[in-house]
Amino acid sequence: MEKLIHKAEILLEALPYIKNFYGKTIVIKYGGNAMVSEDLKENFALDIIMLKYIGINPVIVHGGGPQIDKTLSALGIQSQFIEGQRITSKETIDVVEMVLGGKVNKEIVSLINHQGGSAVGITGKDGDLIQAKRHKGVKHSPETDRPEIIDLGLVGEITKVNPRILETLDQSGFIPVIAPIGKGKNGETLNINADFVAAKIASALKAEKLVLMTDTEGVKNKDGKLQSGLTRKQVSEMVRSKVIRDGMLPKVNCCLEALKSGVHKTHIIDGRVRHALLLEIFTAEGVGTQIVEKTKDLKQA
Repeated sequence: MEKLIHKAEILLEALPYIKNFYGKTIVIKYGGNAMVSEDLKENFALDIIMLKYIGINPVIVHGGGPQIDKTLSALGIQSQFIEGQRITSKETIDVVEMVLGGKVNKEIVSLINHQGGSAVGITGKDGDLIQAKRHKGVKHSPETDRPEIIDLGLVGEITKVNPRILETLDQSGFIPVIAPIGKGKNGETLNINADFVAAKIASALKAEKLVLMTDTEGVKNKDGKLQSGLTRKQVSEMVRSKVIRDGMLPKVNCCLEALKSGVHKTHIIDGRVRHALLLEIFTAEGVGTQIVEKTKDLKQA
């Protein structure tokens, strides 16, 4: 009986969060080990379905870098990166579109639907969801001590998000699963970083939350301690002092951009933890780092 009572208490702990987020949109960037481990994939699908059934509207944006690398390698095409960004040639973009828009996207959709959900897979090209321009990368040269502009090929920078197709899917009860591919001004396919896509879509939808799933615990301070909650001001200081750097830097920048555009809260969570999504959203402790505008927002659900 005590175990049953404990289960009831856990459910009641989530009640204020369910009430607060009912009818609201949460944009989730799905990637990392959570997309590789069979156990974590199944748990993620169940988490998404639960969110939908209790009245929250999840929108998923997925990555797929390892899957792209594997396919390119099998085709004898070498992957090239500069400053962590993939150089995307015409030959490469065909593979990127095939893997992201086809294989990976449909696997996620199938997984959710198999578990009892109703998901629909799209790319940023569908319904003119994502319009983009070619992104020029910056390479920092130690020899000249100055930044060098580089051509990354068919890599995109978002210029506009048209959320109408997402609103239509939501009104029909479907869960959108989005591959991070956009359309250039001449109709060309552009490969776009999934974190950036998630942030821009969250901004366009005025989402309640943006959640970035990663293979790290979250943002840590200079002593290596996980920070459960940070304000924009604290994050900016950690960036200036280079406490936040490397792969975490673009993720926090995505969070700050989303906050600036009206998203209420942003989260960087450890996707290696089972049910990380539910734990971050429905418990006070969470399993990662939430980034908000002001200190008072840390105390709110």
